Amino acid sequence: MIYGVGTDISEVKRFKKWIENPGLLNRFFNQSEIIKGYPESKALEYYSSRFSCKEAFAKALGTGFTSFSLSEISVVKDENGKPFMKLSGNAEKLFRERCGDSAVIHVSLSHEKEYSAAFVVIEN
Repeated sequence: MIYGVGTDISEVKRFKKWIENPGLLNRFFNQSEIIKGYPESKALEYYSSRFSCKEAFAKALGTGFTSFSLSEISVVKDENGKPFMKLSGNAEKLFRERCGDSAVIHVSLSHEKEYSAAFVVIEN
């Protein structure tokens, strides 16, 4: 059964200030998500799509970011390049309380030069 669906879009250039300020990256991203050595254009798309994914997750969960921080959500890829979410701290606790231990999160990311988009489905 579908518990919730969320989608979000973000402007890629917005994240230029973020990659120039490690404090912002550390505030909004988990250490496992912070990248080094990417060309700027790829880094901007990378952070933009992951931020959109976190926003989409909060919408699908129906809570917004009132009970957890964005750094408690990691958007990473499996060995085949498929994105998935790893939750920790209050984000994981709230997710399990609302959706149950067997719930899964489905993630889709997309980006172009100007915009990134994410789509999240929570299934329980």
